[in-house]
Amino acid sequence: MRHTLEEQAAEAWLYGLPLIEMAATRTRVLRLGVQQNRLHHVHRLLTPRDREVTLPNNDTLYSSAHLDLSHGPATLTLPPAGERYLSFALMDAWTNNFAILGTRTTGAEGGTFRIVGPSSDETGPMVIRAPTDFVWGLARVLVDGPADLEAARAVQQAITLDAPAARDWTPLASRTADWADYLAAVDAMMVANPPPATDLALRRRIAGLGIGEGRFDPTRFSPDAAQAIATGVQQARHWAVAAGGIGARAVDGWLQPGHGVGDFGQDYRYRAAVALKGLAAMPSVEALYLQGTGTSDGLYDGTRQWRLHFAADTLPPVDGFWSLTMYEAADDGQMFLTANPLQRYSIGDRTPGLAKAADGRLTIAIGHEPPADVPEVNWLPAPAGPFGIVMRAYLPHTEWLDGIYRMPPLQPAD
Repeated sequence: MRHTLEEQAAEAWLYGLPLIEMAATRTRVLRLGVQQNRLHHVHRLLTPRDREVTLPNNDTLYSSAHLDLSHGPATLTLPPAGERYLSFALMDAWTNNFAILGTRTTGAEGGTFRIVGPSSDETGPMVIRAPTDFVWGLARVLVDGPADLEAARAVQQAITLDAPAARDWTPLASRTADWADYLAAVDAMMVANPPPATDLALRRRIAGLGIGEGRFDPTRFSPDAAQAIATGVQQARHWAVAAGGIGARAVDGWLQPGHGVGDFGQDYRYRAAVALKGLAAMPSVEALYLQGTGTSDGLYDGTRQWRLHFAADTLPPVDGFWSLTMYEAADDGQMFLTANPLQRYSIGDRTPGLAKAADGRLTIAIGHEPPADVPEVNWLPAPAGPFGIVMRAYLPHTEWLDGIYRMPPLQPAD
């Protein structure tokens, strides 16, 4: 079956979006003075000022490294973390998590690992082979409240990375660029980070565009062809912003991610939606992300009062931790922490003093105004307008992954 240029352009735009978002993240970080192949520690919890990555958490310290393995391997050392949750996710240029090191997989004792590119001939039990030369490494170190911050920083600081100096990075077109610049950027990234053989069927479907081999030439298209490509790109762009819960399933008012989150295989649309709205999401076995379905476009009205009621003995079952995080929505569908007078951006199992009822029930109040029926310690402030909310469960129990445990729905207080 032949595909029109319009159809090819829409599919190619979505297919390339993860590459573009990864490149854009790298560009933003480097403009802050961070170098490639070097580990950058953020020694504080994120706040509403931090807008480099959509849907950030407020539970862990982040350490990040944008690697270019074309000059040689990187040596990563993780320290002993004891009972503290620690993970180091390694994502290829296509946003797939090809390895997650830390508490769940390599244990609490730490270790030293060699991260090598796809063409390296290095082997060994501690060698991790990346599918692409461009890799984003992202560490998360749990902070158990304000008094624990210094101890968490000590663990974070003991994460080390040694890698050869990388070549200069040339910024590429963003997702808002016109079709010619966007597809030229996708073409360049595909050459630097070749797609897997299992993407061949898609590559054949979009072959009429001539991307993927470093020879993309927008001038070869007639005015009518160029208009068809522009139309396809615009359709894909609109779809991505409105995608909402693509790939997820709604369960009791929460969108639970699809099985392929964080390692997407050939689910290109799901991968594109997550790249735009949840970049760096990990597989559910490591961290389960549930987003409230909202009342309009996946959002709730912060001028109303909302309640989340957990019956006794029904708190989220995890081996790591859980937290509920508040977000305000940007015009492009991305979501960021929102300012509030308590400077409280999440609430969860580490929130000091959460008040339970005499029968063991826990009620979390959500809204812009302080609640009258719930103690302030149980209040998660919302903006005076639309908000989104995400439940994170790190190292969730199998009963949650299998659908046996279900989160209670967020309900209006009135």
